[in-house]
Amino acid sequence: MTDHLTDDAAGSVPIRLIRKSELAVWLGLQPQFVRSWVETTAFQAEPGSISLVPGADGKLSMVLATLGEDEDPWVGAALAARLPVGLYRLAEPAEPKAARWLALSWVLATYVFGRYKTKPDRTWPRLVWPEGCDRALVESMADATALVRDLINVPAADMGPADLAAAAESLASRFGAGVRVIVGDGLLVENYPAIHAVGKAAAHPRQPRLIDLVWGDDKAPRLTLVGKGVCFDTGGLDLKAAGNMKLMKKDMGGAAHVLGLASMVMAARLPVRLRVLIPAVENAIGGDAMRPLDVLSTRKGLTVEVGNTDAEGRLILADALAEASREKPELLIDIATLTGAARTALGTDIATMFSNNDLLAADLMRAGEDEHDPIWRLPLHKPYRRMLDSKVADLSNVSDGPHAGAITAALFLQEFVGSGIPWAHFDIMAWNGASRPGRPDGGEAMAIRAIFAVILARFGTIV
Repeated sequence: MTDHLTDDAAGSVPIRLIRKSELAVWLGLQPQFVRSWVETTAFQAEPGSISLVPGADGKLSMVLATLGEDEDPWVGAALAARLPVGLYRLAEPAEPKAARWLALSWVLATYVFGRYKTKPDRTWPRLVWPEGCDRALVESMADATALVRDLINVPAADMGPADLAAAAESLASRFGAGVRVIVGDGLLVENYPAIHAVGKAAAHPRQPRLIDLVWGDDKAPRLTLVGKGVCFDTGGLDLKAAGNMKLMKKDMGGAAHVLGLASMVMAARLPVRLRVLIPAVENAIGGDAMRPLDVLSTRKGLTVEVGNTDAEGRLILADALAEASREKPELLIDIATLTGAARTALGTDIATMFSNNDLLAADLMRAGEDEHDPIWRLPLHKPYRRMLDSKVADLSNVSDGPHAGAITAALFLQEFVGSGIPWAHFDIMAWNGASRPGRPDGGEAMAIRAIFAVILARFGTIV
């Protein structure tokens, strides 16, 4: 992903980052031809604007790029998208975090999902690595983001449960991790009945499975990541409308996110025992599909009445969270494209977060601000647990009412998290509906920079 960053500064054009409030003073220190060019082109240094300043030979000699008065993390992405093909460098050193962000946003702007393209995409400008930039962290974040985007963008025909397992195995091979995959009826043998029930209607090659990746010293603190891997969601017998089904190739976005996070943890060689659990299924329609008001068993032993077959993600996560809790990890994170209610509450850009631990939640919120990776916490409001009561089972997978859908989904998951385990649940969109600098339309990584910052603070060293 960092091919558009280079060490070779020969022939590079300087980029001068400037705020509107600084323009007059800066211009007063420049040669007459620069002042004349700025005046002739009516450059007013409005936020997001650029000016390509020529030299006496008519070639590009400088780029003026205007920052807003507030910190703009995506300025590098905007420049990469708008500048002519060539080589550029910062005219002056930036502080380390700003340098990192310039490099990261620049490279994220060059991301293209080209797997099915018959023609190459556009050629992008290159940037000289900014002075003081943490290259390893930029490379890790860029690679993780590309992995998440790629996995989500692949159509469901080519990203079924077996393909998702293959992606996990490829990542494990890269970092020397181990992977075990439990497939089909093996889930019943090893007591993952809810995962099996959700995925059993899929055709034989797309059988349900549990992907279990393990890396690191078994004696190290335990970090466990759980990701929802619904490779396509028809809604089951409670069939989705066409408009709601169209984007359901992204319903394995949680799985993509935990693989991206795992890649950053392993690349940093953090002193943890990492475990990644991905229940991978296709929620298909067939004669063997689960039905409304069926009662399912779970790994924890709780029984669940299926109030709606389209609330399948929480069912497969229930088994995975129960298994994750068995080892009592020091930190447990799950990520899922779980509810439309979370999008109604916070929109598509903000990761909805629930946690049973106030300190963990505060750390994640703070990291979200620091990493320009927006997160907002919603409450695990205990009185709403009654909305999941069932007359025939221990609980229902949905509430009968239209309210607090994201909260009741999180409360459902909490039933399967062991007591005393610091846990955070992320309910995310994992998709950009429109392109913005550094964030093309399609699959998107959300909250992983913030989560990684918290993992670094707890188990490693912040760079």
